[in-house]
Amino acid sequence: MAIILSCSIAARGLIAGWFHDHVGSGAADYSVTNEQGEVEPVSNEENAPIPADSTFEIHFFDVGEADSALVACDGYYMLIDGGYPGSSSFLYAYLKAHDIPHLDYIICTHAHEDHVGGLAGALNYATVDKAYAPVTEADSRAFASFVKYLGEQGVQITVPDAGENFSLGHANVQIVGPVDMSLAAENANNSSIMLRITYGNTSFLFTGDAEEAEEMSVLDAGYELSSTVLKVGHHGSHTSSSEAFLAAVKPEYCVISVGENNPYGHPHETILERIKATGAVIYRTDLNGEIVCESDGERVSFRGESRL
Repeated sequence: MAIILSCSIAARGLIAGWFHDHVGSGAADYSVTNEQGEVEPVSNEENAPIPADSTFEIHFFDVGEADSALVACDGYYMLIDGGYPGSSSFLYAYLKAHDIPHLDYIICTHAHEDHVGGLAGALNYATVDKAYAPVTEADSRAFASFVKYLGEQGVQITVPDAGENFSLGHANVQIVGPVDMSLAAENANNSSIMLRITYGNTSFLFTGDAEEAEEMSVLDAGYELSSTVLKVGHHGSHTSSSEAFLAAVKPEYCVISVGENNPYGHPHETILERIKATGAVIYRTDLNGEIVCESDGERVSFRGESRL
């Protein structure tokens, strides 16, 4: 497992510099040269055809009762959350070991320590083009460290608008939440950035710790949510993954980032049963360790190291 992982990510890292030198930032449209020497534009629209040499994978890191995932597409990288501050050394070492000195995007879904904490470690090794978060200030040392190390690179936090789109290689990313930041007044979980990634005919939904109130606001806004893979909200808490939300997402696979024997009882049995009722296959970091999902644009496959 570890050897396969290492080779897979390292291969992407070797071409990352080439892409940046020749076609610029992953946020922009770019062109490639075909075998006949003709320049062809690359579309970042949803369901756009995927060339044979394109690659896409998501690494759902095992960071305990926290969240962190790395999305890699065509030599471009997006880090979504960083786990607790204790995960800083892990992310630093991981990026270094797999030759990823640059991230195109960092997404801090919300300011809670178990999501923002380890991002400082990533920024100590890798540079970043753009950093998204739902707020620019928060009353926590972990968030302050995130802002500090961004500032050392001359990068400021961008607060995205729902509906915003950007590309990551041949993948398209749409921000679908938060729609209503007033919901965060009582619960910061409902400030979570929710994003949907499409790669060919496959799709992936990340929801941070969004609870039912934010889920309903996104549903009411009418965004497309159906996804091949759902990163389950709030570590499988009963406050998230409402029946209406799951019915809209229609996931084929669900990934739960959760700590082994955590004190919260995550994932809650109610949610596990609710997900099973959809027919989705469930992967869990407390049972499978680091989970790797790959897509060829038509179907997805998973690798994990079972602890059962």
